[in-house]
Amino acid sequence: MKIRSTCCSMATEQRPVRAARCLLLLWLAAGFALADNAPLPHTVEVDGHPLRVWEKAPVVPRSRMLLVHGRTWSSRPDFDLQVAGESLSLMDGLVERGVRTYAVDLRGYGESPRDAGGWLTPLRATDDVIGVLAWLAGQAPEQPKPYLFGWSYGALVAQLAVQARPDLVAGLILFGYPKRPGIDQDPAGADGPPPRQPTTAAAAGADFILPEAISAVAIDAFVAAALAADPVRADWRALAEWRWLDPSRVTVPTLLLEGFHDPLALDDEQAALFAALRTDDKAWVVIPGGAHAAFLEQPRGYFLTLLDTFMHRDGSAAGR
Repeated sequence: MKIRSTCCSMATEQRPVRAARCLLLLWLAAGFALADNAPLPHTVEVDGHPLRVWEKAPVVPRSRMLLVHGRTWSSRPDFDLQVAGESLSLMDGLVERGVRTYAVDLRGYGESPRDAGGWLTPLRATDDVIGVLAWLAGQAPEQPKPYLFGWSYGALVAQLAVQARPDLVAGLILFGYPKRPGIDQDPAGADGPPPRQPTTAAAAGADFILPEAISAVAIDAFVAAALAADPVRADWRALAEWRWLDPSRVTVPTLLLEGFHDPLALDDEQAALFAALRTDDKAWVVIPGGAHAAFLEQPRGYFLTLLDTFMHRDGSAAGR
Protein backbone atom coordinates (compact mmCIF):
# COMPACT_ATOMS: atom_id res chain seq x y z
CA MET A 1 0.00 0.00 0.00
CA LYS A 2 1.39 3.38 -0.93
CA ILE A 3 1.59 5.84 1.97
CA ARG A 4 0.67 9.47 1.52
CA SER A 5 1.72 12.04 4.07
CA THR A 6 -1.21 13.12 6.24
CA CYS A 7 0.12 16.66 6.25
CA CYS A 8 -0.67 16.95 2.54
CA SER A 9 -4.39 16.52 3.17
CA MET A 10 -4.71 19.68 5.27
CA ALA A 11 -6.76 22.37 3.59
CA THR A 12 -4.19 25.03 4.49
CA GLU A 13 -1.51 23.09 2.65
CA GLN A 14 -3.14 22.62 -0.73
CA ARG A 15 -1.28 25.58 -2.21
CA PRO A 16 2.25 24.28 -1.42
CA VAL A 17 1.26 20.81 -2.55
CA ARG A 18 0.04 22.16 -5.90
CA ALA A 19 3.19 24.26 -6.20
CA ALA A 20 5.36 21.22 -5.53
CA ARG A 21 3.56 19.23 -8.21
CA CYS A 22 4.08 22.07 -10.69
CA LEU A 23 7.78 22.11 -9.80
CA LEU A 24 7.99 18.38 -10.40
CA LEU A 25 6.39 18.78 -13.84
CA LEU A 26 8.79 21.59 -14.68
CA TRP A 27 11.66 19.41 -13.48
CA LEU A 28 10.62 16.61 -15.81
CA ALA A 29 10.06 19.00 -18.68
CA ALA A 30 13.56 20.38 -18.19
CA GLY A 31 15.00 16.95 -18.81
CA PHE A 32 15.66 15.64 -15.31
CA ALA A 33 14.58 12.05 -15.87
CA LEU A 34 13.21 10.01 -13.02
CA ALA A 35 15.35 7.02 -12.14
CA ASP A 36 14.98 3.92 -14.23
CA ASN A 37 16.24 2.04 -11.19
CA ALA A 38 13.66 3.44 -8.78
CA PRO A 39 13.98 2.01 -5.26
CA LEU A 40 11.70 -0.72 -3.98
CA PRO A 41 9.19 0.72 -1.47
CA HIS A 42 8.35 -1.09 1.77
CA THR A 43 5.77 -0.22 4.42
CA VAL A 44 7.07 -0.91 7.93
CA GLU A 45 4.73 -0.46 10.87
CA VAL A 46 6.26 0.67 14.15
CA ASP A 47 3.89 0.89 17.12
CA GLY A 48 1.01 0.74 14.67
CA HIS A 49 2.29 3.63 12.52
CA PRO A 50 3.31 3.08 8.88
CA LEU A 51 6.74 4.21 7.73
CA ARG A 52 8.05 4.20 4.18
CA VAL A 53 11.36 2.41 3.75
CA TRP A 54 13.13 2.46 0.38
CA GLU A 55 15.49 -0.28 -0.81
CA LYS A 56 18.12 -0.69 -3.51
CA ALA A 57 20.18 -3.87 -3.71
CA PRO A 58 23.14 -5.25 -5.67
CA VAL A 59 22.96 -8.73 -7.16
CA VAL A 60 25.30 -10.11 -4.50
CA PRO A 61 25.31 -7.90 -1.37
CA ARG A 62 28.46 -7.66 0.74
CA SER A 63 26.84 -5.68 3.54
CA ARG A 64 23.76 -3.64 4.45
CA MET A 65 23.09 -0.04 5.48
CA LEU A 66 20.11 1.98 6.74
CA LEU A 67 20.16 5.71 5.93
CA VAL A 68 18.46 8.31 8.15
CA HIS A 69 17.81 11.74 6.63
CA GLY A 70 18.11 15.16 8.23
CA ARG A 71 15.80 17.85 9.59
CA THR A 72 14.17 19.21 6.46
CA TRP A 73 14.05 16.73 3.59
CA SER A 74 13.14 13.06 3.24
CA SER A 75 15.15 10.14 1.88
CA ARG A 76 14.49 10.30 -1.86
CA PRO A 77 15.85 13.80 -2.53
CA ASP A 78 18.63 13.38 0.03
CA PHE A 79 19.89 9.91 -0.79
CA ASP A 80 18.60 9.02 -4.26
CA LEU A 81 18.86 12.20 -6.33
CA GLN A 82 18.71 11.43 -10.03
CA VAL A 83 20.16 13.96 -12.49
CA ALA A 84 20.63 13.29 -16.18
CA GLY A 85 24.32 12.93 -17.00
CA GLU A 86 25.47 12.98 -13.37
CA SER A 87 25.92 10.29 -10.71
CA LEU A 88 24.77 11.77 -7.40
CA SER A 89 22.61 9.13 -5.70
CA LEU A 90 24.22 7.91 -2.47
CA MET A 91 22.07 4.80 -2.67
CA ASP A 92 23.30 4.00 -6.18
CA GLY A 93 26.90 4.60 -5.15
CA LEU A 94 26.56 2.21 -2.23
CA VAL A 95 24.89 -0.44 -4.39
CA GLU A 96 27.81 -0.22 -6.84
CA ARG A 97 30.05 -1.08 -3.89
CA GLY A 98 27.98 -4.11 -2.92
CA VAL A 99 25.88 -2.53 -0.18
CA ARG A 100 22.21 -3.42 0.12
CA THR A 101 20.86 0.01 0.98
CA TYR A 102 17.71 1.08 2.80
CA ALA A 103 16.47 4.60 3.58
CA VAL A 104 13.63 5.50 5.93
CA ASP A 105 11.22 8.42 5.72
CA LEU A 106 10.63 9.51 9.31
CA ARG A 107 7.11 10.50 10.41
CA GLY A 108 5.89 13.50 8.48
CA TYR A 109 8.53 13.16 5.74
CA GLY A 110 8.16 11.91 2.17
CA GLU A 111 5.68 9.05 2.08
CA SER A 112 5.41 8.51 5.85
CA PRO A 113 2.40 10.24 7.44
CA ARG A 114 2.54 12.31 10.60
CA ASP A 115 1.17 11.23 13.93
CA ALA A 116 -2.34 12.43 14.67
CA GLY A 117 -0.85 15.23 16.78
CA GLY A 118 1.43 16.31 13.94
CA TRP A 119 4.65 16.64 15.93
CA LEU A 120 7.82 14.54 15.84
CA THR A 121 10.19 14.19 18.80
CA PRO A 122 13.76 12.88 19.06
CA LEU A 123 12.80 9.78 21.04
CA ARG A 124 9.84 9.00 18.74
CA ALA A 125 12.16 9.20 15.74
CA THR A 126 14.69 7.04 17.61
CA ASP A 127 12.12 4.36 18.38
CA ASP A 128 11.04 4.36 14.73
CA VAL A 129 14.62 3.82 13.53
CA ILE A 130 15.02 1.02 16.06
CA GLY A 131 11.78 -0.47 14.73
CA VAL A 132 13.10 -0.42 11.16
CA LEU A 133 16.38 -2.00 12.31
CA ALA A 134 14.40 -4.75 14.04
CA TRP A 135 12.39 -5.23 10.84
CA LEU A 136 15.64 -5.59 8.89
CA ALA A 137 16.88 -8.19 11.37
CA GLY A 138 13.67 -10.17 10.95
CA GLN A 139 13.66 -9.87 7.16
CA ALA A 140 17.01 -11.54 6.67
CA PRO A 141 18.50 -12.92 9.88
CA GLU A 142 21.17 -14.76 7.89
CA GLN A 143 22.50 -11.51 6.40
CA PRO A 144 25.03 -9.19 8.06
CA LYS A 145 23.74 -6.69 10.56
CA PRO A 146 23.28 -3.32 8.86
CA TYR A 147 25.40 -0.26 9.40
CA LEU A 148 23.40 2.78 10.48
CA PHE A 149 24.13 6.09 8.69
CA GLY A 150 22.74 9.37 9.99
CA TRP A 151 23.02 12.75 8.31
CA SER A 152 22.56 16.02 10.22
CA TYR A 153 19.53 15.61 12.53
CA GLY A 154 19.55 12.00 11.41
CA ALA A 155 23.02 11.62 12.93
CA LEU A 156 21.61 12.55 16.33
CA VAL A 157 18.73 10.10 15.89
CA ALA A 158 21.12 7.37 14.74
CA GLN A 159 23.32 7.88 17.79
CA LEU A 160 20.35 7.60 20.15
CA ALA A 161 19.25 4.41 18.38
CA VAL A 162 22.69 2.83 18.76
CA GLN A 163 22.92 3.89 22.40
CA ALA A 164 19.68 1.98 23.04
CA ARG A 165 20.15 -1.04 20.74
CA PRO A 166 23.78 -1.65 19.78
CA ASP A 167 22.89 -5.29 19.13
CA LEU A 168 20.98 -4.33 15.97
CA VAL A 169 23.88 -2.78 14.05
CA ALA A 170 27.34 -3.64 12.76
CA GLY A 171 28.46 -0.05 13.19
CA LEU A 172 27.52 3.63 13.17
CA ILE A 173 28.33 6.35 10.63
CA LEU A 174 27.67 9.99 11.55
CA PHE A 175 27.88 12.85 9.06
CA GLY A 176 27.10 16.54 9.45
CA TYR A 177 26.65 16.10 13.21
CA PRO A 178 24.80 19.32 14.15
CA LYS A 179 24.87 19.25 17.97
CA ARG A 180 25.39 22.75 19.32
CA PRO A 181 24.37 24.93 22.27
CA GLY A 182 20.64 25.58 22.20
CA ILE A 183 19.71 22.52 20.17
CA ASP A 184 17.72 21.26 23.16
CA GLN A 185 15.41 24.30 23.19
CA ASP A 186 11.91 23.98 21.69
CA PRO A 187 10.73 26.46 19.04
CA ALA A 188 8.12 29.03 19.97
CA GLY A 189 4.63 27.57 19.89
CA ALA A 190 5.74 24.00 20.55
CA ASP A 191 2.95 23.62 23.11
CA GLY A 192 0.28 24.26 20.46
CA PRO A 193 -0.65 22.83 17.07
CA PRO A 194 2.22 22.28 14.61
CA PRO A 195 2.68 25.25 12.24
CA ARG A 196 2.98 23.06 9.11
CA GLN A 197 4.81 25.75 7.16
CA PRO A 198 5.37 25.36 3.41
CA THR A 199 8.94 24.55 2.44
CA THR A 200 10.79 26.89 0.10
CA ALA A 201 13.24 26.71 -2.77
CA ALA A 202 15.65 28.89 -0.81
CA ALA A 203 15.67 26.36 2.05
CA ALA A 204 16.13 23.46 -0.37
CA GLY A 205 19.25 25.03 -1.83
CA ALA A 206 20.68 26.33 1.45
CA ASP A 207 23.15 23.49 2.04
CA PHE A 208 24.99 24.10 -1.24
CA ILE A 209 27.33 26.89 -0.16
CA LEU A 210 30.24 25.98 -2.46
CA PRO A 211 29.35 26.80 -6.10
CA GLU A 212 32.40 24.91 -7.37
CA ALA A 213 31.39 21.70 -5.57
CA ILE A 214 28.12 20.96 -7.42
CA SER A 215 26.58 21.94 -10.74
CA ALA A 216 23.73 24.44 -11.01
CA VAL A 217 21.75 21.73 -12.82
CA ALA A 218 22.15 19.39 -9.84
CA ILE A 219 21.10 22.09 -7.37
CA ASP A 220 17.99 22.80 -9.43
CA ALA A 221 17.21 19.08 -9.52
CA PHE A 222 17.61 18.78 -5.76
CA VAL A 223 15.38 21.79 -5.12
CA ALA A 224 12.64 20.42 -7.37
CA ALA A 225 12.86 16.91 -5.89
CA ALA A 226 12.91 18.21 -2.31
CA LEU A 227 9.87 20.46 -2.74
CA ALA A 228 7.95 17.71 -4.51
CA ALA A 229 8.70 15.15 -1.79
CA ASP A 230 8.33 17.48 1.20
CA PRO A 231 6.09 20.45 0.36
CA VAL A 232 5.34 21.05 4.06
CA ARG A 233 8.02 21.37 6.73
CA ALA A 234 7.99 18.68 9.42
CA ASP A 235 7.57 19.93 12.99
CA TRP A 236 9.70 18.84 15.95
CA ARG A 237 9.34 19.48 19.67
CA ALA A 238 10.46 17.97 23.01
CA LEU A 239 13.99 18.83 21.91
CA ALA A 240 15.18 18.46 25.50
CA GLU A 241 15.28 14.76 24.58
CA TRP A 242 18.54 15.48 22.72
CA ARG A 243 20.08 15.64 26.21
CA TRP A 244 19.99 11.83 26.15
CA LEU A 245 22.84 11.95 23.63
CA ASP A 246 25.82 10.37 25.38
CA PRO A 247 28.73 9.20 23.21
CA SER A 248 30.14 7.19 26.12
CA ARG A 249 27.20 4.83 25.54
CA VAL A 250 28.23 4.20 21.92
CA THR A 251 30.12 0.90 21.95
CA VAL A 252 29.97 -0.14 18.29
CA PRO A 253 32.48 0.68 15.51
CA THR A 254 31.94 4.30 14.56
CA LEU A 255 32.96 6.50 11.63
CA LEU A 256 32.59 10.27 12.14
CA LEU A 257 32.62 12.30 8.92
CA GLU A 258 32.85 16.09 8.74
CA GLY A 259 32.77 18.32 5.68
CA PHE A 260 35.59 20.85 6.00
CA HIS A 261 33.27 23.70 5.00
CA ASP A 262 30.22 22.49 6.94
CA PRO A 263 28.91 25.39 9.08
CA LEU A 264 26.73 23.02 11.13
CA ALA A 265 29.49 20.63 12.23
CA LEU A 266 31.41 22.47 14.95
CA ASP A 267 34.98 21.28 15.51
CA ASP A 268 34.75 21.38 19.30
CA GLU A 269 31.57 19.28 19.30
CA GLN A 270 33.08 16.80 16.83
CA ALA A 271 36.21 16.48 18.97
CA ALA A 272 34.24 15.97 22.19
CA LEU A 273 32.02 13.39 20.51
CA PHE A 274 34.93 11.45 19.06
CA ALA A 275 36.93 11.45 22.30
CA ALA A 276 33.98 10.15 24.33
CA LEU A 277 33.01 7.25 22.04
CA ARG A 278 33.48 4.05 24.07
CA THR A 279 34.96 1.94 21.29
CA ASP A 280 38.51 1.39 20.11
CA ASP A 281 37.22 0.91 16.55
CA LYS A 282 36.59 4.49 15.50
CA ALA A 283 37.74 7.02 12.92
CA TRP A 284 37.19 10.74 12.38
CA VAL A 285 37.72 12.03 8.85
CA VAL A 286 37.44 15.62 7.64
CA ILE A 287 36.36 15.73 3.98
CA PRO A 288 38.11 18.44 1.95
CA GLY A 289 36.12 20.40 -0.59
CA GLY A 290 32.74 19.48 0.88
CA ALA A 291 30.16 21.10 3.12
CA HIS A 292 26.98 19.84 4.80
CA ALA A 293 25.93 17.87 1.70
CA ALA A 294 29.35 16.49 0.73
CA PHE A 295 27.98 13.17 -0.58
CA LEU A 296 26.14 15.16 -3.27
CA GLU A 297 29.14 17.35 -4.06
CA GLN A 298 32.57 17.07 -5.65
CA PRO A 299 33.98 14.85 -2.84
CA ARG A 300 31.26 12.20 -3.47
CA GLY A 301 33.78 9.61 -4.68
CA TYR A 302 35.99 10.09 -1.63
CA PHE A 303 32.91 9.98 0.62
CA LEU A 304 31.85 6.64 -0.84
CA THR A 305 35.39 5.27 -0.57
CA LEU A 306 35.41 6.13 3.13
CA LEU A 307 32.12 4.32 3.66
CA ASP A 308 33.28 1.31 1.65
CA THR A 309 36.61 1.10 3.47
CA PHE A 310 35.01 1.38 6.90
CA MET A 311 32.27 -1.16 6.25
CA HIS A 312 34.55 -3.72 4.57
CA ARG A 313 37.79 -3.04 6.45
CA ASP A 314 38.22 -6.68 7.48
CA GLY A 315 37.95 -7.87 3.89
CA SER A 316 34.69 -9.72 4.46
CA ALA A 317 31.00 -8.95 4.77
CA ALA A 318 30.53 -6.92 7.92
CA GLY A 319 28.61 -7.96 11.01
CA ARG A 320 28.63 -11.73 10.53
